Amino acid sequence: MLELLACNLGRNDEAPNIELATSLCAGNDRAGILEIAEGLKSGEQAVANDCIKVLYEIGQRRPELIADFVSDFIAALSTKNNRVVWGSMAALAHIALIKPEVIFRRLSEVVAAYQKGSVITVDNAISVFAGLCKANRAYQAVVFPILLSHLASCRVKEIPQHAERMAIGIDAGNREAFIEALEARMGELSGAQKGRILKLKQRI
Repeated sequence: MLELLACNLGRNDEAPNIELATSLCAGNDRAGILEIAEGLKSGEQAVANDCIKVLYEIGQRRPELIADFVSDFIAALSTKNNRVVWGSMAALAHIALIKPEVIFRRLSEVVAAYQKGSVITVDNAISVFAGLCKANRAYQAVVFPILLSHLASCRVKEIPQHAERMAIGIDAGNREAFIEALEARMGELSGAQKGRILKLKQRI
C-alpha cells in the first residue's frame, strides 16, 4: 500500500492519498490499513505525512476502521513533525466516541499537545474533548472545565467554530455553564459571529 502514497508516486498533491483512503474503506481492507498505520511510524517524513493523511481520511469516512490505532495516534502527538501531530489529533477526533476510555486514560498527553499545538491541532483537540464529554459523565467532569477555560481565553475569531465543535458534548448537566461562557464573550463578537452563536444556542 505504501507504494500508492503520493510521495511514492512522485506527486505533490493529496489526491492519491484520498483515493487510497477511499479504496481502503470501500474494500474494508484492514490489512492495507494496518500497513498504512505502520507507515505512520516511518522515519521518512514524507511517508509519515502521507500515511496520517490516509488514516484521518479513513476516519472521516469509517472511523471504526482506524479505532484500533488510537494508541499510535496518541503517541504521535509528541513527535516533532507538526503535520503528523495535527493529523493524529484529527484522527483522534474521529474516534473519540469509539475509544474514549483509551483517550481519557492518556488525557495528559492530549492536553499537552493541545497546549503547545498549532491552530489545526487545537481545533481538533476541541473535538476530542467534546467527544469525551459526550461519551461519559465522569470524563465530562474532568474535561468540560478545559473547554470552559478555552472559551474564556481563545481568540475571538475562534469562538463560533470552537463552540460548534463543543456542541456534541453539551447536555442538560453542562448546558447552562456553556451558555454562560458564551454570553461572557458575546460583546466581542461581530454580527455574523453572534448569529452563529445564537443558532447554536437554539440547537442545544
